[in-house]
Amino acid sequence: MFDVPVSIAHALVSGLADGLEPSAGGSATALAIVLFTLAVRLLLVPLAVAAAKGERTRARLMPKVQALQKKHAKNPERLRREMAALYEAEGASPVAGCLPMFAQIPFFMVMYRLFMSATVAGHQNALLAHTLLSAPLGQNWIGVLGGGLLSPPSLVFIGLFVLLGAVAVWSSRRVTAEGPMGAVARVLPFGTVVFAAFVPLAAGLYLLVSGTWTAVERAVLQRKVVAVA
Repeated sequence: MFDVPVSIAHALVSGLADGLEPSAGGSATALAIVLFTLAVRLLLVPLAVAAAKGERTRARLMPKVQALQKKHAKNPERLRREMAALYEAEGASPVAGCLPMFAQIPFFMVMYRLFMSATVAGHQNALLAHTLLSAPLGQNWIGVLGGGLLSPPSLVFIGLFVLLGAVAVWSSRRVTAEGPMGAVARVLPFGTVVFAAFVPLAAGLYLLVSGTWTAVERAVLQRKVVAVA
């Protein structure tokens, strides 16, 4: 299923790394992953704008939603129909805010598969031999712990976790939703810290760049794009 996308990603990342190597040296492949991730997020900007507008609409409709929930608390089916009618009348979707996250999943899976595959298009995957500050891009934190918690490769992962945690704190503090959904939205960013321990460093780097983009993008859209919508 991912063979063709993985082959395309391999060609893109390898090409970028080759072009960056004269100036970036051993970090060329890691920098190529960063650029690849930024390109993906730039491609998804229209979805992010739609999501920001959707969040603004949901916030505006919240009093009506709460009134419906109170009125039809004993009739879930009627509540579902009334909620659907309300969102349809407003041209909104209750899941619009999740579009950028869902759209990213295939790209993340391609990056994950790229650095988990020994061969790509029938050839040895040379990207697996590349590193970031001595940590193999194709290895996860659990795999490097054999060299010790404070070994150079392990310290690279720990640095990644610290940066992911900082982004998670920033993202969590900017959540404005209330209730159960708001609580989930505040906790969800911290899941990337745990998840990053079990995926290749390349995929963790993708999570870091993408998470940082999301945090900055939301701050900008909430202040500018949505304000003039």
